[in-house]
Amino acid sequence: MREDVHVLNERISILIVEDDPDMAELISDLVEAEGWTPLTAPSAEEAAIVLSRETVHLVLVDHNLPGTSGRTFAQRLRAQTNIGIVMVTAAGSAADRVLGLETAADDYVVKPFEPIELTARIKAVLRRTIPSLKPERESERDHEPTSLKLGDWSVDLKSRRAICRTDPAKSLTSAEFALLEILAETPNAPVSRAHILDRLGAESERYIDRNVDVLVLRLRRKIERNPDLPRHIKTRRGKGYVLDTDDGEIVP
Repeated sequence: MREDVHVLNERISILIVEDDPDMAELISDLVEAEGWTPLTAPSAEEAAIVLSRETVHLVLVDHNLPGTSGRTFAQRLRAQTNIGIVMVTAAGSAADRVLGLETAADDYVVKPFEPIELTARIKAVLRRTIPSLKPERESERDHEPTSLKLGDWSVDLKSRRAICRTDPAKSLTSAEFALLEILAETPNAPVSRAHILDRLGAESERYIDRNVDVLVLRLRRKIERNPDLPRHIKTRRGKGYVLDTDDGEIVP
């Protein structure tokens, strides 16, 4: 029997890495209001100590921290674990958002933010990183794949792991993996740039479609044997991008 979501919420701890005491208190109150347990640290160094002592399910990281930057901390954390990471920062340009996702974060929230936006982002990341939190209708959908074989790559969408058979040192960034997940939800069907941007949490500014193109290009360079003639991630003019499984293997 699936555990009640409220019970699960009581077990979820969220680490808030924020050097502004007022902002840390505000976010802590929002976290508590959702039934989660807030933990706080004013720096990356102190956050590392908390992580060594406590079980943490998601980390909210301010970009501008004293000492080690939030982005560097997130990169180091991502290299060690698949824990959910949400950047919370005043750096709000579209380029900053995509760069944050490229480096480590699962999502990106800009100050000042609406409380409902922050909690929605947290919930979305938690659902991706903690399978037991997925709504029953989502977790039991049979039409979505659980794993993919694309060229030299084996991708496990459940455990969020991607391994390159010919070069095990290669890895996908959080944003690249998130893009692959989004395309895999509807294989062989086009996904618009607007939908990708919305799912990645990027602002819908008129000029940032190009950032999706750059992200697609980076993913192609890793998984395609010839990025100029892609076999797996194809462009549908006027419609977006398609994960083509005809030349790969998909496991439902």
